[in-house]
Amino acid sequence: MKDLRSRLFDFAVRFIKFLRTLPVNTENKVIRYQLTKSSSSSGANYEEAQAASSKADFIFKTELALKEMRESNYWLRLIESIQEGNNIDVMELHFLQSESDELKKILASIIKKTKDHLTGS
Repeated sequence: MKDLRSRLFDFAVRFIKFLRTLPVNTENKVIRYQLTKSSSSSGANYEEAQAASSKADFIFKTELALKEMRESNYWLRLIESIQEGNNIDVMELHFLQSESDELKKILASIIKKTKDHLTGS
């Protein structure tokens, strides 16, 4: 089983490769830009969390990673809605949606467990 850091990195790489397949037009330019940022930022923030100076700092950086993953998930849903009829890799899109859902759940669980441990719950 891959560790979370590897999954987040692989997610960003697959995402960027997928974005290259979208038709070239004005709206996809915006989507490409936003998704490149959010999909890669999630992993970068989690990577930073690994060197956090405190539990609170770890939670903060992991929460940022979760927010970025949620944003990526939003953009994926938007792509699915507006790309109907375009020649896109639907199987890859669905994989990315599923992976972003799983990654959101993992990040949220890490945050909850860390907060619970911090408060002694």
